[in-house]
Amino acid sequence: MKKVEIYKADWCLYCRRALALLDQKGVQYEAHDIDQAGVKDAMVERADRTSVPQIFIDTNHHVGGCDDLYALENEGKLDSLLQ
Repeated sequence: MKKVEIYKADWCLYCRRALALLDQKGVQYEAHDIDQAGVKDAMVERADRTSVPQIFIDTNHHVGGCDDLYALENEGKLDSLLQ
C-alpha cells in the first residue's frame, strides 16, 4: 500500500469520519495533529487549504478532505489509489 498522510485535529468530526474509513479499509497512515506547533503551517503549505482533514496518498497526491475521500470510495476509485 502507498503511504497515506492525514492532517487532522482531535476536535474535528470530519477527521474522525475520514480516519474511520481508512481504519475500516485497514490502511496504515501517518496522522499529523494540526494543534502541534508548525503542523498547520506545513499543511497549508502542502494543501493550500486551511480546513481539516487534508489527506495525501503517495506523498504528492492530494486527495482533499473527508468528502473527497468518501467520493473516491463511492466511485470505486479509492482502493486502486491505495495500491
